[in-house]
Amino acid sequence: MVDISLTRIYELIVILYAVSVLLYFIDFVQHNRKANKVAFWLLSIVWFLQTIFLFLRMWETGRVPILTISEGLYFYAWVLITLSLVINRLFRVDFVVFFTNAIGFLIMAIHTFAPMETQTSVEAERLVSELLIFHITMAILSYGAFSISFVFSALYLVQYDLLKKKKWNKRLMRIEDLTKLDYLSYVLILIGVPLLLLSLMLGLIWAYIKVVDFHWYDTKVLGSFFMLLAYSAYLYVRLRRGIQGRAIAIWNIALFLILLINFFLFGSLSNFHFWES
Repeated sequence: MVDISLTRIYELIVILYAVSVLLYFIDFVQHNRKANKVAFWLLSIVWFLQTIFLFLRMWETGRVPILTISEGLYFYAWVLITLSLVINRLFRVDFVVFFTNAIGFLIMAIHTFAPMETQTSVEAERLVSELLIFHITMAILSYGAFSISFVFSALYLVQYDLLKKKKWNKRLMRIEDLTKLDYLSYVLILIGVPLLLLSLMLGLIWAYIKVVDFHWYDTKVLGSFFMLLAYSAYLYVRLRRGIQGRAIAIWNIALFLILLINFFLFGSLSNFHFWES
């Protein structure tokens, strides 16, 4: 019963960690100080919980818990968070915190979900199954964000066409103004990209643990990484090149077509996606 409770707390830590990384990503791209502040406090909570469990483990074993793979991963993740918080406090280098804790999240996820030598086979199997649930949930959430972003871009093109043709009708008045449609489409992609990245991290961990013949050149794996790069390129072009409006809306619609191809076609061709009924 105690082991199950500890597992749930570890899973809570991973969730808080994921939300923190997501908010740091938003701050990294958009310079959102509010997101940065919330991310910092969430990361501080993660550090506090990790520190408690670290000292409890030290009290229990009478040594620094670094002798096993599981202990080493946990201590490594704790060190990354500690150093990033100290650096942020002393030098205010926020982006270092984001990139450092993207690595830290991956390490903590491996520690929490990968079957280690101290776990029974039943516990390991349950954790691997829960890892798959986290992976799928984050992927679907990212797909949902991209889909709604596509809708806003489609509405942008409709509104743009109505304005260009000077069709001043009720339909025009019911659609939001172009600036708002463009911004909402961008914000949803800003949320979807880190969610997809975190999902791919967890998915790779699951695949290495569970899939016997896992290959990087699997169609779904390649398609998902291509989709991540494509949406990341959207953010780069928009932020660095300053491309907005109709051109970026068309780009977003094309990206949604890639999403559909990856989900339906590449998923059906994959060696291990959608293989269970």
